[in-house]
Amino acid sequence: MSDVLDFSGKRVLVVGGSSGIGNGVAQSFRARGAAVEVWGTREKASDYAGVEGSDLKGLVYHSVDVTDFDPLEAMDPGGPLDVLVLCQGIVRYNREEFQREGWDTVMDVNINSVMACARLFHPALAAAKGSLIIVSSVAGFGATIGNPAYSASKFGAVGLTQTLGAAWAKDGIRVNGLAPGLVETKLTHITTKNEKRLEGSLRAIPQRRLGTPEDMAGVCLFLASPLAAYVTGQTVIADGGLSL
Repeated sequence: MSDVLDFSGKRVLVVGGSSGIGNGVAQSFRARGAAVEVWGTREKASDYAGVEGSDLKGLVYHSVDVTDFDPLEAMDPGGPLDVLVLCQGIVRYNREEFQREGWDTVMDVNINSVMACARLFHPALAAAKGSLIIVSSVAGFGATIGNPAYSASKFGAVGLTQTLGAAWAKDGIRVNGLAPGLVETKLTHITTKNEKRLEGSLRAIPQRRLGTPEDMAGVCLFLASPLAAYVTGQTVIADGGLSL
């Protein structure tokens, strides 16, 4: 079992790997021998010093705005890429997503940039017969009241995972997805830092606990490993039973 989860000699890129779930995923691959690059929005790695859920030790950091599409598409994807994890994501509260600016901002990050990154790295993934993992959310399987763009983008990410899984299998690329439930990160503080909301949320989770970035990383390791060699186009829900 340890051998199939050994990523020594593998090149891994985690977009959105500077903090939160993406950072947990990046560090889990690094701990298993991979050479891991992460993309974030701040100018340099040191700008994340002291940021909650951010540990860039041993990772190669690049500052990339994934919604600046023309420069993104002009980038050199480099050589063969064994694993690409697309974990970028934002949400806007206070009904901002019902307005054009809020809607467009969330959709650009959560779905338009996902396709742009997948398209950019398709040749590199094909060269390595690699694995693409699209991180969506349980919000991609039901209504998210108050956040129409977040919900629509996550539904889109689940559908994109299925479609690219079918389209790119012939290129030797396995495309799968991860749909996290309630994980304590900066994005979920509106719930996790509110005692009343948190209590209600925990009651709805059969496991009675929040997920962790390490929980999510375990699913990504599985999907990128030979253990999932015959898994294509699937999105694994990791939510402690919340969606049941």
